[in-house]
Amino acid sequence: MIFEAVRETLGDSILLSGGLDTSIITAVVSSILGADEKENFRAFTVVLEDAPSPDLGYSELVSKHFQIRQKVHAMNFQELEEALPDVIRVLRTFDPMEIRNSVAVYVGMKQAKFDGRSKIMTGDASDELFAGYSFVFRQTEEKARESLLHLWEVMHFSSIPLAASLGMEARLPFLHPGVKELASSSIDYAFLTGKRKDSDELFGKYILRRAFEDMLPPEITWRTKTPIEHGSGTTVLPKWYSESIRDSEFVAKKEMYLENDGVRLRDKEQLKYYEIYRSILGPPVTKDKNRRACPACTSNVPDSSTFCTTCGEYPI
Repeated sequence: MIFEAVRETLGDSILLSGGLDTSIITAVVSSILGADEKENFRAFTVVLEDAPSPDLGYSELVSKHFQIRQKVHAMNFQELEEALPDVIRVLRTFDPMEIRNSVAVYVGMKQAKFDGRSKIMTGDASDELFAGYSFVFRQTEEKARESLLHLWEVMHFSSIPLAASLGMEARLPFLHPGVKELASSSIDYAFLTGKRKDSDELFGKYILRRAFEDMLPPEITWRTKTPIEHGSGTTVLPKWYSESIRDSEFVAKKEMYLENDGVRLRDKEQLKYYEIYRSILGPPVTKDKNRRACPACTSNVPDSSTFCTTCGEYPI
C-alpha cells in the first residue's frame, strides 16, 4: 500500500530529513522511477547555520544510498527571521513549537520553488497514523488507542498551507486513503510498537521499520524520532531570544499584553512571535462567546482539543 500511495502522490521533490518517514518515501521513489525521472527528482534539506543539526548527516546518508540528488540549504539567522512573518501569517499562530518546526519546512519549500519545483513530498501523518510519538507508544495499549483515535481526528499539517502560500502543492503519501485505512482499521496495535533485536528500547512505527528494514540503512530503520526543530537546529531559538531580549523589556511587555490584549505570554521567544502575529493579524479574540476559549490567549478552541493552536497553551 505504501508503494501505491507514493506512486499516486508522486511529486518532483521531497523535503528529506533522513528520518524514517521521508527515508521510506525516498526509498520507494528511487525504486519506481526510471533513470531519467530519478535524475530529475530532488531532495531538499534545510538546517540552521552553526546549530546542531542531526538531520544533515542522516539525509546525506539516505540521498547517497538511493542515489537521489540532494540540495542542502544552511539558512542563517537573518533568513530565518525574514521567514517568520510569512509562517505566522499563513498558520495564524504564535505557538513557539509550531513555528520552530514550520519555519524550517517553509524555507525548505522556498528553496524547492527557487529550483523550479512545484509538487513537494513530505513524511507528514506517519507519526499520527502509526504511533510514532513517544507519548503514545509508551502508554498502556488502552490509552494509546484512545490517543491514536484523537490524533486521527485532529491531525493537520503546516506543510499543506505553507506550500499553497508559495504556489506549490504538498504531496503527503501517508495521508493516502489506503494508508489511512490500513493504519486505522487493518493493523493490530501490537504491530505498531516493538523492540529492536538485542535492545530494550521501545519504538513506535514498528511495522514500518520492519517492512522497510531490508531497503533502508540500519541507522535509518532504527533512528529515534527527531522533531523537525531538533533535526534542523531551530531548537536553539528559545535560547537565542532569551539572551537577545532584556528581562526588563519582557516583563514590561508581558504585563502590557496581558492587560491590553488578554494574552498571557510564557517566555521571550513567544513574545517575539506574538509581536509579529499582532502586527499582521491583530490581537486574538474570542469570536464565539458560546464556545470554549483558550485561557492564555482568548482564541476559540474546539471542545475536543487539549491545546490551543493559536498560542500553543497546553493542557487546556
